Amino acid sequence: MRKKMMTKVDHREVLEGDNGIRFDRWFLRNYPDLSHGKLQKLLRTGQVRLDGKRAKGGQRLKTGQIIRVPPINESAVIDSKIGNSISTYDQEFIRALVLAEDPLFFALNKPAGIAVQGGKGNSRNLDLLLPGLVGSNEERPRLVHRLDKDTSGVLLVARSAMAAEIISKCFRNREAKKQYWALVAGVPNPLKGEINFSLSKVSNGKTQRVQPVKKSGQMALTHYQTVATLGRLASWVILYPITGRTHQLRVHMAEIGNPILGDGKYGGKKAFLDTITPQLNLHAKEITIPHPGGGGIIKIEAPLPPHMIKCWKFFGLDPDIMPGA
Repeated sequence: MRKKMMTKVDHREVLEGDNGIRFDRWFLRNYPDLSHGKLQKLLRTGQVRLDGKRAKGGQRLKTGQIIRVPPINESAVIDSKIGNSISTYDQEFIRALVLAEDPLFFALNKPAGIAVQGGKGNSRNLDLLLPGLVGSNEERPRLVHRLDKDTSGVLLVARSAMAAEIISKCFRNREAKKQYWALVAGVPNPLKGEINFSLSKVSNGKTQRVQPVKKSGQMALTHYQTVATLGRLASWVILYPITGRTHQLRVHMAEIGNPILGDGKYGGKKAFLDTITPQLNLHAKEITIPHPGGGGIIKIEAPLPPHMIKCWKFFGLDPDIMPGA
């Protein structure tokens, strides 16, 4: 039997949840039955384009870019309806993370230690489990932004392609206000301010890092305020990322000499204290965003994860009471 063909050229926008991934990985996610060889031919002949220009499979995507997808076999197109591949265990796991639910989105409390998207060593990730949030005849939920694997907290998930475009636009236009809580080494000086270092990704063999640069990097801006100081040992800091670059908060805090506790990648030995957990003490505490359906503002908060609650208690802090409030 001959396979049906898509008869129209499609133009798809790169959403916030796909920012930074490889072009070929985007196709693998959205057109899982499209072979690597076929994709390479489409790229080589210029039938697939990025912002109207020829592109390569290894190219990294940026939010808001437009992908031209030529007519291809319908069998290669990902089914937007949900199958029955999600186990009962995974359904219960993902549903237990729901903080708030709306006809247009889910708000999840992402645990530390699980990746948001797939990658090397991340075969089990939240993106694969999202179908467990909805019924078998509903559209597959879509990521609209990301958190690091070891960062916990609020993660918004769109319930449809339409909602994903609206929410992604809010993030892109910086209408979404994010607040992170962290324990950092030492005491920031000054106690309140902004960090404005451009960032660039660099590869070193098998690992990839983000580093501050003076030229040619992406502009990155973070506001911060110190809530409580624990002698000269550590501080409770609230971070407000104005931009949303990869590892932005971790690199910025390390760069001013106050790495987030548990962040050995950017803080080295200074990021660890013998008396508390070696896990990363960074939590996406709150997101405030215009409702994607219009009319009002939504505010979602996530409680601290268990390992951070232990750290707060160790230092005699109460996460429900702001010092000086």
